[in-house]
Amino acid sequence: MKFCPNCGSDRLEKRIPAGDNRPRLVCLNCKTIHYSNPKVVAGCLPVWEDKVLLCRRAIEPCYGLWNIPSGYLENGETVEMGAEREVHEEAAAKVRITYLISMYSLPKINQIYLQFVGELINGAYGVGEESLESKLFTEAEIPWEEMAFTSSTFALRRYFEDRKAGLQRLHRGEYPML
Repeated sequence: MKFCPNCGSDRLEKRIPAGDNRPRLVCLNCKTIHYSNPKVVAGCLPVWEDKVLLCRRAIEPCYGLWNIPSGYLENGETVEMGAEREVHEEAAAKVRITYLISMYSLPKINQIYLQFVGELINGAYGVGEESLESKLFTEAEIPWEEMAFTSSTFALRRYFEDRKAGLQRLHRGEYPML
């Protein structure tokens, strides 16, 4: 950041504000403290019968690899709304969110993933602009070696484990493990 979004001044300095314990960017002109916080990623495992819908990415990072529909939460959205929007954008599908399955932290890149399980409405799906293709997979069919992100692999593995056990649980994970 070169200019304060609050007042437009270029008088920004990294310092530890009074009452804080971390360096923050502070505007010396208007005294606004600018916080840099983790980004929230919302995702959904769209489920139809015994299958999960995955999308092959048409964008970087990880172009050509498979992923569950997910992306950054937008301002004004609930996490559930963000997950539903991502399913629509990436797989031209609609889901009914059923439960939160995964809370996955990536502290090295300042991201938090919240991933839901959702019922794929009418089993209908297509291909969105950010996807090369979309496909329903059973657990045995999932291209595990071609998965884009550890957060998705984590959520998928927990989903299939829980499904076999007849459970619906929230799982917490992180990468790398601290």
